[in-house]
Amino acid sequence: MNRQLENDLLQLDLLLDKVKEQGLDYLKNISKRQTSNNSAVETSNYLPDKGLGTIDTLKHFNEKFEPIIVASSGPRYWGYVTGGSTPASIVGDWLTSIYDQNSQGIHAQGDISANVEIETIQLLLDLFELPEDFLGGFVTGATMSNFTCLAVARQWYGKIIGKDFAKDGVTEKVNILTATPHSSALKALSLLGIGSNNIDKVKIMAGNREAIDVADLEEKLKSLNGTPCILIASGGTVNTVDFDDFSAILKLKGKYNFWLHIDAAFGGFAVCSDHHKHLLKGWEDADSITIDCHKWLNVPYENAVFFVKEKHNLLQIESFQNSNAPYLGDPFEHFDYLNFLPENSRRLKALPVWFSLMAYGKEGHKDIVENCINLANHFGQFIETSNHFKLLAPVRLNTVCFTLLHQEDEKAVSTFLKQLNDTGKVFLTPTVYKGQKGIRAALVNWRTTMHDIEIVTGLMNEICTLPKKV
Repeated sequence: MNRQLENDLLQLDLLLDKVKEQGLDYLKNISKRQTSNNSAVETSNYLPDKGLGTIDTLKHFNEKFEPIIVASSGPRYWGYVTGGSTPASIVGDWLTSIYDQNSQGIHAQGDISANVEIETIQLLLDLFELPEDFLGGFVTGATMSNFTCLAVARQWYGKIIGKDFAKDGVTEKVNILTATPHSSALKALSLLGIGSNNIDKVKIMAGNREAIDVADLEEKLKSLNGTPCILIASGGTVNTVDFDDFSAILKLKGKYNFWLHIDAAFGGFAVCSDHHKHLLKGWEDADSITIDCHKWLNVPYENAVFFVKEKHNLLQIESFQNSNAPYLGDPFEHFDYLNFLPENSRRLKALPVWFSLMAYGKEGHKDIVENCINLANHFGQFIETSNHFKLLAPVRLNTVCFTLLHQEDEKAVSTFLKQLNDTGKVFLTPTVYKGQKGIRAALVNWRTTMHDIEIVTGLMNEICTLPKKV
């Protein structure tokens, strides 16, 4: 055995204790850590012949990288819809690394981790009040969840027109309808050979909305003259968390032939709130759904789930089967995740989710969701009553989209945002809404409190009252 490996094995308890202490220090002081950092790091392209060993490597990491790691899992990191990690999910994630399972199939004698995944999917279906006729699995994020769902939709489309796209490639134009798609859905279309530009945009509803205009949707469906299409609907748009009317859309399914895919990456968690679950009425009858667990479920990255109706199982196998690998068994004979998902090799992503679901239950996750919604509303009220800012759209759930009340030029918003982020106490991201430059705050972290809202609003007022540079 290599000497460095042997030394590490002999002092494994010491190594884990050091990481535990460092991890606890980070988590206990996460509210004080910078949320942004402009420091540059000189990277090395030289790998030493003899390794440092883990103790010295940890020391090197702590000197070079650790001081500039930002609190992206902390209470005031409101950019990108980034969740934190609950204590239970951290335990599950640590055990995932320790047990190091390749989550494949329930019939694989050498690995039963898929049993954990199947149970976790059932728990999630219960949390989201979805029926049991969905098959689910874990992937890295919304991009791969959208990819997985749309791959099955692509195969469905091909079969209707007499093509096997999975085997022969996309040889025909695939009709895609959508109104306000997330960029990850468009990326998935690109990866699938459909083309990110190959979409027919449906009009959005009048007023301050981003949701599908169902009347225009029907006109577009009519114009297809009976040919199928894939509809990408929004279960919470990025800027304003607007929801398409799934019930109204589903009424059109009796007249027109289309696959309904709902991207509910973080908006799907609205079902946990008694006051907001109506926004997802009808989503139980979708063909496929995307959910991001590392957002509002607050588990470590990379973690997302897809749901596809079980009636499409054959299409899913056709899309992802390992047809030239006899050592993996017959994909049509028994269930194996490696024939239902893009990746053959997968860590046990279900375990952190299982731990968090079991530790906190429906009530705990409802509390996380409703706390974030409540705080977003308070932040929105601050914007509405401010002399410096204005809302660009209503606060519908957990995201606040706003801009400066008085914009002398377009640079003013960017300048303000940079000043705010440079404080290192909060992190927000820029956006554009209906052609207007704005700022977006997304609250999904279980640690965030009213005190954090007060810190941020105080900073915002302070920056706006600073003397302007001439």
